[in-house]
Amino acid sequence: MSTKPYLIGHYEPVADEISATALPVEGTLPPELTGRLIRNSHNPRPGVTPSHWFKGSGMVHGIRLREGRAEWYRNRWVRTPALDGAPYLTEHGPDLTASTAGTHVVEHAGRLLALCEANVPFELTPELETVGAYDFGGRLRSAMTAHPKTDPVTGELHFFGSSPFPPYLMYYVADAKGHITHSAEVPGAAASLKHDFAVTRHHVVFIEGTVTFDPEEHSGIPYGWNDAQPARIGIMPRGGGADRIRWFPIQPGNMLHAANAYEDERGRIVLEGPCVDREGFRLSWNWWVGAPGRGTEPNARSFTRRWVIDLAAGSVDEQIIDDLAVEFPTLNEDYLGAEHRYQYAVSFPDENGFGGYGIVKYDRRTGARRVRPTGDARLPGEAVFVPAAGGTAEDDGYLLTVVSDLKQDASRLLVLDAAGLGQVAAVDLPRRVTAGIHGSWIPDSALDGDAGED
Repeated sequence: MSTKPYLIGHYEPVADEISATALPVEGTLPPELTGRLIRNSHNPRPGVTPSHWFKGSGMVHGIRLREGRAEWYRNRWVRTPALDGAPYLTEHGPDLTASTAGTHVVEHAGRLLALCEANVPFELTPELETVGAYDFGGRLRSAMTAHPKTDPVTGELHFFGSSPFPPYLMYYVADAKGHITHSAEVPGAAASLKHDFAVTRHHVVFIEGTVTFDPEEHSGIPYGWNDAQPARIGIMPRGGGADRIRWFPIQPGNMLHAANAYEDERGRIVLEGPCVDREGFRLSWNWWVGAPGRGTEPNARSFTRRWVIDLAAGSVDEQIIDDLAVEFPTLNEDYLGAEHRYQYAVSFPDENGFGGYGIVKYDRRTGARRVRPTGDARLPGEAVFVPAAGGTAEDDGYLLTVVSDLKQDASRLLVLDAAGLGQVAAVDLPRRVTAGIHGSWIPDSALDGDAGED
């Protein structure tokens, strides 16, 4: 049996694809939850031991809810060339279709897209079957981030492509109909790892941490901590302003996921997200590759930081605002790019294994932090916010999270009240779902022609 941490426990891959219908429900599912929760995970095929957690093939897990019923669960590998062993690097250069497609799954313009930041997206059907690689009609000329941002006002999709070789950073905008309307190379970018970014109403925010391209790293993910790589934040005006990007130095660190960014009343840009220091990155990386000297979880010393960038003064104020180890920050995405009061995250034990798993709610106005523990050996996934019908407050809605329960060898979908974190309903799933990465709630209204029976 493998001792790689990403192949055991909560992360043990499932060996097959199944479909189940008429799932048991505890409590009452709100009728507005009519759609699909789709999550992605790294799930190599039986007998395959990838050299890095992120090299595991993508498997999507879907739960179909409709008008108070849990109609089905199904899981499917994303059928990319890499699933059958095709290499990323070929004699002709990188094959952008040789993707794990295992990081995220989003919807835009009626398409479901499975994402991995080193490759182009893969389109899926509403039943999670693979359609094939998708390059926006040939207009996507690079890899695509696994963390695109949908502007809640315009419906535009903002995203970037990052590479360890020039051009290091490409920026794209696709309109609400799915057509790329803008692309530009961002000058001054480096080979630093760029996993996520943020958009405000008027700016694009790029984060370059102290992790950069390392050709001596042989895990298959050629990046490593480098003290010579300056950490910095790039602020670029939206609307074709790549040549006006400004870079601001920050403290060494590495941030994988941005919670949100916005302009405050003074015009300063506020950015928040979990960030690791050098030791945290070492412990986390060793977990990701299965090396000795690793933390007990994949996100050691991952504490939420806040950066306030004053464009007029040319300065950055930076501070750690919470001492709880968290990851996978989320919010009510109606507030993406605007000032928000509430954000959510998943809490983990610290680097020594002390503490517990739970769903966290932050009140940024009062500074309060509320944690709903999920229990011993029960790891929750990313908490996806879904607005309640007729809701008026920012936290009028539900958090959807799939919990992996090692003691019961089972999983449940929990539906929590986003205001108080109380349980509204739970759905028993037919198997324990591999602890995943990111996912999305896709309402029926987002998928054309899918309001009827499957």
